Amino acid sequence: MGRLLGGVALLTLALFMVVGFLRSGADPLALRTLVALFIAAGLPAAGGGLLLARHLGVGRRIEHRREALRRDTLEAEVLKMAGRHGGRLTAVEVAGELAVPTTTAEEVLNELMAREMAEIEITDSGLLVYDFHDVRRLSEKDSARGLLES
Repeated sequence: MGRLLGGVALLTLALFMVVGFLRSGADPLALRTLVALFIAAGLPAAGGGLLLARHLGVGRRIEHRREALRRDTLEAEVLKMAGRHGGRLTAVEVAGELAVPTTTAEEVLNELMAREMAEIEITDSGLLVYDFHDVRRLSEKDSARGLLES
């Protein structure tokens, strides 16, 4: 609420300064007048606009989009990596090759599993292996035929 009030107050101040400038009869093209107008009205207007933008969450939306892009990029890299490793990966392999923390690698792998792009298997020693079934069958794509062909 403070950002909203501060932004509105600064924009109101800037508006009063512009109105005062217009009524002053000062030479609008004089360098001194332009500098004074910039300091007295431009800076408060910029500050007020910034506070209002922050209040409305502009920065959060951009950050959310940036995080979604980062996550999508990681998922794409994991799928490419699965293709190079025969369709089977572990979190340690992903973390090591993509230089991300193991917890991040596990989160990405679990998200892909939740979207049914991978299945989880476990070795006798307890190692979790993510099996990307579609990636393992990519070699079959050359033999694909139409749905109505027998």
